[in-house]
Amino acid sequence: MEWEQLEYFQTLARIQHVTKAAETLSITQPALSRSIVRLENYLGVPLFDRQGRSITLNKYGERFLKRVDSIIKEFTEGREEIQSLLQPDQGEVSLGFLHTLGTTIVPNLIGAFKDQYPNVHFQLNQSHSNQLLDKLRSGELDLCLLASFPVESNIMWKPLWKEELFLFLPKHHVLATRQEITLNEIAHEPFVLMKEGFALRVTMDHIFEQVNITPNIVFEGEEAATIAGFVAAGLGVSILPDFKGLDQTNIAKVRISWPRFERIVGVSWIEGKYLSPVTENFKQYIINQFPQIDSI
Repeated sequence: MEWEQLEYFQTLARIQHVTKAAETLSITQPALSRSIVRLENYLGVPLFDRQGRSITLNKYGERFLKRVDSIIKEFTEGREEIQSLLQPDQGEVSLGFLHTLGTTIVPNLIGAFKDQYPNVHFQLNQSHSNQLLDKLRSGELDLCLLASFPVESNIMWKPLWKEELFLFLPKHHVLATRQEITLNEIAHEPFVLMKEGFALRVTMDHIFEQVNITPNIVFEGEEAATIAGFVAAGLGVSILPDFKGLDQTNIAKVRISWPRFERIVGVSWIEGKYLSPVTENFKQYIINQFPQIDSI
C-alpha cells in the first residue's frame, strides 16, 4: 500500500464521483480507479458500492475513512510540527543544567533569548553532572551547562565563565567574621560536601589532594541548598559557589585566599549529533553572552 492511495481514497470518498475526484487530484480517471482497486485488494474488501457511474461508500469504506482522516490529519500536523522545528526562531530546545545555575543564570539567559525569539519553547532538566551527561548521551538533552569538563571524545565542551567558590560556615563560628582564610586554617573542621561523583565534589577533591589535606567529611548531600542548611544548623562547614537564592540568614561567607577555589562552567553537546536550527541558535547565543576565557 502506498501513501497516495490513502489520499486518493479520501478525496474520492468525499466527492463520490470518479471523474470529479480525478480532476481534483490532477490524475486520469483510470489511474484513480486502478489505485482504489489496489487498495481494496490490499484490504480484502470493497470500499465503495458501484452502480453504473454512481459510487458511494459502503460500511467498510465509512469505517476506513474515519481511520484515514485521522492518519492524514496526524501526518499533516506532524509534518508541520517538524517544519516548525527547522526554523531558527521557533521550535523547542532541551536544556540541562546544574541546580546552582537555576536561580538566576539560566532564567536570565532564557528570558533574554525569548525576548528575541518568543516562539521558542524549552524543556528543562535540573540535576547533577553525571545524570545530565547520561541524558545528553541518550539524546534526551540537546545542551547541558556543566561545571566540569567531560573527558569523552564525542562530548564537546565550551568554557563560558569562571565561578569562585567560598567557605560557608555557621554564622556564630569563630572564623565567621574573617574577610579571608586559608585552607590550612580549616583543615580539621567538619565538612559537609557534595556526594562523590558530583562536579563540585570532584573540584574540591582535586584541590584537597593538591595541598595534601584530607577533609573530615561528616555529611554528604546532593544539593547546595541542602548542604547550606546543614551548615546553618552548625553541623559543619562547606565550600560552595555564591549563588543567589541561597538562604544566608544563619551562615557566613568567607573568601578562601589559598589555594584558589574556583570552577569553570561551560556548555556541552554531542559532537556529530544533529542540532535543530533553534538549538544551534540558542547554543551560539549562550556562547556570545560570555567573554572568552582559558578553559583550564
